Amino acid sequence: MITTAKRLDAVEEYYFSSKLREVRQLLSEGKPIINIGIGSPDLHPSKVVIEAIQNAMQDENAHQYQSYQGLPELRKGFADFYTTHFGVALDFNSEVLPLMGSKEGIMHISLAFLNEGDAVLIPNPGYPTYTSVTKLVGAESIYYDLKENNNWEPDFEAIEKQDLSKVKIMWVSYPHMPTGATGSLELFDKLVAFAKKHHILVVNDNPYSFVLNENPISILQAEGAKEVALELNSLSKTYNMAGWRVGMVSGNANFIDAILKVKSNMDSGMFYGIQKGAVAALQLDKSWFVEQNKIYQKRRTLTFELAKKLGCTFDEKAVGLFVWAKLPSGISSSEKFIDEILYEKHIFITPGTIFGSNGEGYIRFSLCVAEAKVKEAISRF
Repeated sequence: MITTAKRLDAVEEYYFSSKLREVRQLLSEGKPIINIGIGSPDLHPSKVVIEAIQNAMQDENAHQYQSYQGLPELRKGFADFYTTHFGVALDFNSEVLPLMGSKEGIMHISLAFLNEGDAVLIPNPGYPTYTSVTKLVGAESIYYDLKENNNWEPDFEAIEKQDLSKVKIMWVSYPHMPTGATGSLELFDKLVAFAKKHHILVVNDNPYSFVLNENPISILQAEGAKEVALELNSLSKTYNMAGWRVGMVSGNANFIDAILKVKSNMDSGMFYGIQKGAVAALQLDKSWFVEQNKIYQKRRTLTFELAKKLGCTFDEKAVGLFVWAKLPSGISSSEKFIDEILYEKHIFITPGTIFGSNGEGYIRFSLCVAEAKVKEAISRF
């Protein structure tokens, strides 16, 4: 018999991959499903972005292999973006590496810095991919609690009571997914100090900074951050380019060079036209964010109304592409709760448990749903 690698025994199929098959089956049966669970932007990129990829089709070398490091103008676009919006100076030749979506960066960083048996600090709740990638590379997951009563921020005193001797990487994500906690420059200063003290690489996964957030921040703004920190970013949510798969990682040249060693052995460069579209997106001014957020604000107001219909409570000051809502007291299982709604009301909402044990008792609504659909969902209650 041909058997699969043992590493697959430690991971399961991504929740949304399996759950959406269930949702598609209901749709095929004629059920009027409204999907409020997935954070896949339904809005379109700017017209100038579409025009840029179209115009690029006739450029010389447009359809050949591209540089593993991306076009110089794309790296410069990312560097200029960080200067404009975060006040962070990056050398576009050595401190910026374009990625095919920031999700692949999680794997690249893990392969570049983790040996089998090393340990990784992972937020609970947090993005499930941090755990699955850690398992795939043979490292150990050490979870640190994020709690509502601490603004969904790490309790460093509690973390330091654990054995950190094998920890090489700490994953953080501010603005936080799924809770929408904003984080702060003060928190980033603490994270950098913690990382230096324990010789840990801290990686901030930062794709939600500009969605319903008036004060975007980067961990690279913290003093000394480049010594111990990397930051992932993405055009998926910021510019409605999720399917294009454009992201980046930034940090000091030595870290970036290590990641490039992995990346250059795993792909043959990003398609030229997509890079040209990304360059155009990064040149959009702040009016782009203003107009996008007007749409998301209306959707969020309606989603708050839907959450109230379910007896949920939430933080109206949270930011990002989701509404993280606490279930009414007495509800013991968020997965059972959302399944009842799926089969009785034909509305799919994400259970908080897929983000970790601290997600129990919470559900997550996506704002990637047109106002009319949210109103229809409300009417079903």
